[in-house]
Amino acid sequence: MMLRPLTLKEANDFVAAFHRHNKPVVGHRFSIGLEFNGKLIGVAIVGRPVARMVNAQTHAEITRLCVNAGAPKGACSKLYRACSRAWAAMGGLRVITYTLKSESGASLRGAGARLVGEVKAAEWSRPSRKRTSQPVYTQPKLKWEIP
Repeated sequence: MMLRPLTLKEANDFVAAFHRHNKPVVGHRFSIGLEFNGKLIGVAIVGRPVARMVNAQTHAEITRLCVNAGAPKGACSKLYRACSRAWAAMGGLRVITYTLKSESGASLRGAGARLVGEVKAAEWSRPSRKRTSQPVYTQPKLKWEIP
């Protein structure tokens, strides 16, 4: 498996085709692709932390991580580790991400991540600021930190 940089468009096209429950993102800091036998099998999109209280100068958030059905075992963990190394190389301190409470987190544990805690489901729309919501936003999540 080989890593390579991706444009946001390349990463979002992959997410649109293969992600189970999330849509493409609007922006990113960087994106990483994972190839196997010359084909793109996975992507990670890293952006600013979504939560306002998380320090955007020192923290980055993996906002999407997606592999296709043909990805070898360990592909997700490899992408998580690559994001952490890339952010550290830029002087960043921590990488965070969230999973649905119903997901096991095995790939994150395989990448050395630690579970920080549970995050309650939130409704992002407000009367003064309507947002189209994805169903996944209303589900409880687990917050992870990758050192």
